[in-house]
Amino acid sequence: MSKKYFGTDGIRGRVNQGKINGEMFFKFGLAAGTFFKNQKKLKQVAIIAKDTRLSGYSLEPALVSGLASAGMHIFLLGPLPTNGLAMLTKKMKANMGIMITASHNPYYDNGLKLFGPDGLKLSDQIEKRIEKLIDSKITKNLSKPKRLGRVKRLENANENYVNILKKNFPRNFNLKKMKIAIDCANGAGYKSAPYLLKSLGAKIYETGTSPNGFNINNKCGSTFPKKIQSFVKKNKAHLGIALDGDADRIILVDEKGKIIDGDQIIGMLATRWKRKKILKGGVVGTQMSNYGLQKYFKDKGIKFLRANVGDRYVKEKMQKNKFNLGGEQSGHIILGKFATTGDGLLVALEVLFAMRKGKKASEIFNVFKPTKQLLENIVVKDKSIIDTLKCKKAIKKAAQIVKKQGRILVRKSGTEPKIRIMAETDNRNLLFKCVNIVKKSLN
Repeated sequence: MSKKYFGTDGIRGRVNQGKINGEMFFKFGLAAGTFFKNQKKLKQVAIIAKDTRLSGYSLEPALVSGLASAGMHIFLLGPLPTNGLAMLTKKMKANMGIMITASHNPYYDNGLKLFGPDGLKLSDQIEKRIEKLIDSKITKNLSKPKRLGRVKRLENANENYVNILKKNFPRNFNLKKMKIAIDCANGAGYKSAPYLLKSLGAKIYETGTSPNGFNINNKCGSTFPKKIQSFVKKNKAHLGIALDGDADRIILVDEKGKIIDGDQIIGMLATRWKRKKILKGGVVGTQMSNYGLQKYFKDKGIKFLRANVGDRYVKEKMQKNKFNLGGEQSGHIILGKFATTGDGLLVALEVLFAMRKGKKASEIFNVFKPTKQLLENIVVKDKSIIDTLKCKKAIKKAAQIVKKQGRILVRKSGTEPKIRIMAETDNRNLLFKCVNIVKKSLN
């Protein structure tokens, strides 16, 4: 049974359309609050953080009202990276954490990411149980007046999060000789990222740190790496860091201006961790991970598994196989030794720690040669078009053409009205031919 509200990474969509509006956020809060207050007794507490979208001001109060109506006490943290929320949910022993964000999407979208008391994203089973509560009669879950929740705002969430990050590294670790360019995508990391790097002594050049409610992810951040690329060159930085809207993704740029995607970051970290005997089990990637990375790991004797797209599924497979490293090409990278979900700042620190003795980014990255990859995102009215006979035949035909020379992957986006087509092969002609065959079937 498919889910009605939740996608691959929480709930997401266009603001004031469909499920993203005040009325639905009240229902989401009431349902989630009802579910979690009936679970393991903690403090009957929910904590809420958000990114910088203007719509957060209208959706947050509705969510708070639903949670308080369910009898949950709420702490509001303000703009904070997603993993900061996950870390603080666990530290504060809250029943749950809710991040109001649409991640890398444009400002006109918004949504929710929910975390349990362990700081982990919810399983499909729990999401389905919450969905049943969303659709149940509202009056059934309302608390009595004496049991309504209280609401309090915390002003030091970013400082607490940064302190947690820094405790994962030696006390004498610093960045005093480093010049770092950072693009915070005008999103949730606009306070914590510069604060963290400055506190470690780095000289920073920042952009994407002036959110106005509309400019989140707008020609900036990890989905638009050209900006940080030019910023690194302009300021002659040792490293460029680009985050997305909720700072759970990271794309890097080396001192020469070369873009380093999530696959290359994972390749470098796995190589380093194996050498340092930190790597446990192997690495989890996704169906989108480059075939070149898979071949590289095979040559290095590093076990590699693929999960469904979405860092939640990566984490689930990591737990199942007792691996401590996983992630996605897009920059969602989970350092299982330190975190329960993707964290751009934590990954940046781990990379900078590897560079601390004067190593250049260009020397430690580019550990494997990527297989040529073409990705096209096709906007569709109905994503179920992928299930039609016409589309299935086209996918089968494309797969037969590229067989033994690469692969093709066609999937529904879990967060947008799009079909994602990805082909991989070093044969350039086949690359475009396969993608075009599938594209035509979507018209």
